[in-house]
Amino acid sequence: LRGALGYAERTGLVDRNVARLARPPRIPHRTVSPLTIDEARTFLAVIGGDRLEALYLVAIGVGLRQGEILGLRWSDVDLVGGSLTVRHALARINGRLVLDEPKSATSRRNVPLPAFVQEALVAHRARQLKERSRLGWASGSAEFVDLVFTTTVGTPLDGISVTRRFQRIIAAAGLPRQRFHDLRHACASLLLAQGVPARVVMETLGHSEISLTLNTYSHVLPSLGRGGRPDGRGPWSLDRRGLTARPRLACPGSTPTSASRQ
Repeated sequence: LRGALGYAERTGLVDRNVARLARPPRIPHRTVSPLTIDEARTFLAVIGGDRLEALYLVAIGVGLRQGEILGLRWSDVDLVGGSLTVRHALARINGRLVLDEPKSATSRRNVPLPAFVQEALVAHRARQLKERSRLGWASGSAEFVDLVFTTTVGTPLDGISVTRRFQRIIAAAGLPRQRFHDLRHACASLLLAQGVPARVVMETLGHSEISLTLNTYSHVLPSLGRGGRPDGRGPWSLDRRGLTARPRLACPGSTPTSASRQ
């Protein structure tokens, strides 16, 4: 509105831009409360064997947004090299699920996969191929035929249903209530707490500015002096068995180890 009135003022359509007099409302800062290290251990333990285990691990392991995860295609995933590329996000537009553009230009990104996420995706791929063969998936829309995460009949997953399933798991495990998006916050917090540089975390999450990363996760930064190390090799790490003492989280720009390629 301010821009439109500014144009009208410059072209003589109005005497002044009254929108300049308005004071925008103050947007309250929401402190994120992701899973703690111990809670993350519990979460990884309870999702073991779940049909959507790999989906949750992508969320907490590399911090993709829910729409980015649900819009992920196998052609976007390199299971051998251990990386994925965010090219689309699944969105509901006019009541229909479509593969839309990511949230911003920086949301288009290539992300190296931690070994535990890579292993989970390999297992998920094998399970999905068995489901497709056993249940005889209908071809459906060509747009969705290559999706990594689908229903048991090969159709796209609905975000609301995924969130409800996630929250049932959280509640059954006795963990504090979380939004699905809080898995993304957990990923960033865990990376920062183990000393991964803020700029690397920014690139992993697809933030447009490092100030957004620093402001959102400022509560984590003081802990870097209590165990996190600037080389990114913190005192713990994530794997399929939970949080361990081995630093296995990959960072953008790092070279996958031989173990991560297996």
